[in-house]
Amino acid sequence: MNDLIIQLQERIKELTCLYSIAEISNNPELSLPEILQSIINIIPPAMQYPHICFARVLVDGDYYQCVGFKPSSMGISEEILVNYQPRGILEVVYLDEGGSISNPVFLPEERQLLKTLCQQIAMIIERKNIEETNAKLQEQLRHADRLATIGQLAAGIAHEINEPLGTILGFAQLIQSSYTLESGLAEDVQKIVNATLHGREVIKKLMLFSRQMPPKKSTIDLNKIIADGYYFLENRCAKQGVEIIRELETNLPEIVADPSQMHQVLVNLTVNAMQAMPNGGTITISTKSHGNNIELSVKDNGIGMKAELIKKIFIPFYTTKDINQGTGLGLSVVHGIVSSHNGVIKVESEYGKGSNFRIILGVHGG
Repeated sequence: MNDLIIQLQERIKELTCLYSIAEISNNPELSLPEILQSIINIIPPAMQYPHICFARVLVDGDYYQCVGFKPSSMGISEEILVNYQPRGILEVVYLDEGGSISNPVFLPEERQLLKTLCQQIAMIIERKNIEETNAKLQEQLRHADRLATIGQLAAGIAHEINEPLGTILGFAQLIQSSYTLESGLAEDVQKIVNATLHGREVIKKLMLFSRQMPPKKSTIDLNKIIADGYYFLENRCAKQGVEIIRELETNLPEIVADPSQMHQVLVNLTVNAMQAMPNGGTITISTKSHGNNIELSVKDNGIGMKAELIKKIFIPFYTTKDINQGTGLGLSVVHGIVSSHNGVIKVESEYGKGSNFRIILGVHGG
């Protein structure tokens, strides 16, 4: 009769353990590490000798364990399989340093409980992975929707503003050519011209971003685009104490692309790199071929970016710069141009050490 009662008590502990795990795993506010740590703390009370029982789980290289856990020869373990792939190990041990029990053994039911726990953990891991994937997809959809909305808005704004800007520029240039102006007044009119030209450049970027200006592709030598582009940029870089290093692959295959847009990409990335190096530094421009692809790299040793910032840099109008340093469209335009050429842009950055923008384009274009 006593044995029956003991067995019944053990089964109640096991069922309580499984019920508690089910409750924890269904809490949407808990992360996977929090769930795994909670499960580990629940396991010892379900075993025969909870006062000397300790548990540990290894999942994807990370350990979650009871306080005081130590490896022991008196233990059992079970592998955790997620979609038939090993993801970790669950261990339960007895640490009988005081010799309180003479022959600690694990019951067959406890071994089966360990297998059941591994199955539960595997299901939790799989569900959390699915939830994370769904969350990422939802964020990507929201991001795509925002980009589409901003693109439509940008196109409308660009068309509405372009005409009055053209009128302002036309009248300002007419004043310059038709009248002899005093030096102060002439400078003011020139400021109007310069501001209008700047406005038109912003409109041009908006048009590029919203893809209202389709690329005019031809066969080009990217190394020549770089040489021509940096002819005008090197002087500006030198004034800021920025050195340009070119590492261009000889006999680089030609690509099918819009030369003016490739020049725009180069300028935007260079200006972005310069702004990341207010105290000077080095910009390394490199090209190389990979089979049917070529790669353009613009690397700086500036302030770099943290991981959370990298996720936002291509969002239109997002900028960490002062209001007089940029519109937040430069990298968005780069992304739009690269995408319209069926290319890929990759960003590698380490905070405090610099950034590297790598653009990969097909030799035959898209």
